[in-house]
Amino acid sequence: MKTLLLGAAAATALILAATPAAAHEEHACLDAFCQTEALFADAATSGADATASLESPRYGAWGFDITGMDRAVKPGDDFFEWANGAWYKRTEIPSDRTRFGNFDALAVLSENRTRAIIDEAAGGKIQDADAARIGAAWKAFMDEAGIEKKGAQPIKAELDAIRAAKSRDDITTLMGRANTTGYTALLGVGVSDDQKAPTRYAVYAGTGGLGMERDYYLDAKFADKKAAYEVYIAKMLTLIGWPKPAEHAKAVLAFETRVAEATWTRVERRQREKTYNPMSLAELQAYTPGYDWNRFLDSAGLKGVDRLVLTTNTAFPKMAKIYGETDLDTLKAWQAFHVADGGAPLLSKAFVDAAFDFNNKTLLGQPEQKPRAKRGVDYVNGMVGQPVGRLYVARYFPPESKAKMVDLVADIRSAMKARIEKLDWMSPATKVQALDKLSKFGVKIGYPDEWRDYSGLVVKADDAYGNARRSAAFEWAYRVNRLNGPVDKAEWGMTPQTVNAYYSPVKNEIVFPAAILQAPFFHPDADPAVNYGGIGGVIGHEISHGFDDQGRKGDGDGVLRDWWAPEDAAKFKVQADRLGAQYSSYEPLPGHKVQGGLTMGENIGDMGGLSLAYDAYVISLKGKPAPVLDGFTGEQRVFLGWAQVWRGKYRDEAMQQMVASNPHSPPYYRVNGTIRNLDPWYKAFDVEAGQKLYIAPEERVRIW
Repeated sequence: MKTLLLGAAAATALILAATPAAAHEEHACLDAFCQTEALFADAATSGADATASLESPRYGAWGFDITGMDRAVKPGDDFFEWANGAWYKRTEIPSDRTRFGNFDALAVLSENRTRAIIDEAAGGKIQDADAARIGAAWKAFMDEAGIEKKGAQPIKAELDAIRAAKSRDDITTLMGRANTTGYTALLGVGVSDDQKAPTRYAVYAGTGGLGMERDYYLDAKFADKKAAYEVYIAKMLTLIGWPKPAEHAKAVLAFETRVAEATWTRVERRQREKTYNPMSLAELQAYTPGYDWNRFLDSAGLKGVDRLVLTTNTAFPKMAKIYGETDLDTLKAWQAFHVADGGAPLLSKAFVDAAFDFNNKTLLGQPEQKPRAKRGVDYVNGMVGQPVGRLYVARYFPPESKAKMVDLVADIRSAMKARIEKLDWMSPATKVQALDKLSKFGVKIGYPDEWRDYSGLVVKADDAYGNARRSAAFEWAYRVNRLNGPVDKAEWGMTPQTVNAYYSPVKNEIVFPAAILQAPFFHPDADPAVNYGGIGGVIGHEISHGFDDQGRKGDGDGVLRDWWAPEDAAKFKVQADRLGAQYSSYEPLPGHKVQGGLTMGENIGDMGGLSLAYDAYVISLKGKPAPVLDGFTGEQRVFLGWAQVWRGKYRDEAMQQMVASNPHSPPYYRVNGTIRNLDPWYKAFDVEAGQKLYIAPEERVRIW
């Protein structure tokens, strides 16, 4: 797993065709696995089954599965367990997965549908150029015999270039190609919207070079993972015929440990104002002596660029120093390992197995590799996901679903407007700015209005690795060629078949791909209260991101600026810190606590989202009483809908990695940690002092 830490963004795994993520644009996503590291490709996918049902699921008679409840538990003691306990007890995580839950169950449907489209494209039943690319990509990945015959040949040219390197300057040249090849970069670049001038693009520069999450190098509780990583490095170097693999593995690990020490923590990287540090090329060169930026930028296809925005700026001179003090042999072995590690999923079985054993089994606790066909769907989606999405929405996303979402978004936005207007802690001047921002929210539902042109992408049916490299080059050229033009406001950060949603602070927009607009989030025949608790909570969550601890730092036009009166910002911080302290007390596994500072934005999004969904549901009743269904009131069903969405179960290793590196809290706390701060939940379930989730009214966190 290689990462380039351009603010919150990271390079996409090669199994997803190595298409580079936007360089600094952090999408505040609903689900943990929209984060673009290895987890996105692996843990978030269902693995499609060509024989599985393509029909939308149904949950109970009115949208909630009551058979999943454990009514022996009191809702005021453990709401997650009460709503989901029977489901949790009977659910087994499939052996080729690191987690399983309702997100994953819906991903199963989305990817089975995607598999059906791929099969038709590969079989020549869909006649257009995009379908030909889809089919060729699938055939290339599924040609296991051809891939096995090639062995390590696909990465030979990259390894030969490393072997031929005579100096650090040569390594710098290779690092400049990290966005289009298998090389990694200690200091690298990407292109994304300029946070302080979001009508234009900027070149962002960030740190990278690690094969594991930063804390895995530095925290003693991950010592076993660090030791296993050294063995894995040696294994990969052995497979490519690198000399002295054990000796070089030890040196590479020591080098990466120094890099980890210089790397910002994930909590530090969340601070938007601290990750915007523009410099001229001359200033940057003086700031990082020994790192030849002219050479690097020329190699990256960015010759002539004279302004870069540094994200983790204070790490840069430390990285340059480490680079200058590291011997050439270690740097070459480091690059060679990352080429092999990144390319492994598209090489012969020996590489595939070695990469799986460490990246999945050791780090995430996944017992078995996913079948090749399941991985093939990931590969195709990563390479030509938007062309697949165009076919997906034509077949599986009815216009009425989009129309209903438009209405629901309007309802939730109105609820947010009312909440801002009623806030007793915010001054009138700041309220004006907040309401202006809310009024300017962009909304994207289902799919892009315009589809990208992929005619320049060459996909061959017998070249899986080459396809990945050409796809990476295609994506990088797409971004670089737009550098001097206006920002494309219509661009999407996810494909329609992705089960997720996100808020983009630099575009000030909320985005809901087609695949999430199904049960348990939304079903046209479900009880409205459950829909509000499901998709209504999702909409509210994304709107709330615009006003969370980092989202609030941008205005209605996406400009990173402080529009808050100082006294209002101070009051916000008091409540946010209290919420952070609550979550930091949660410990899903012994010795592994939730990081309240890391998960702050998502926790505010959850609390705000469910509050807005509840308000919107009550407004929708227009003063009339809601029907009682199976003994549950309408108000109770809103909270049940929310709890059902977050049914999820993790392997211990995956949970450890989640709390160490993910900005989302575990599902258990996205339910219990959220509802215990909301007054309507107490009223709906008659929760009283003495019950385990009870918080006294004066101690509950109230922000939006």
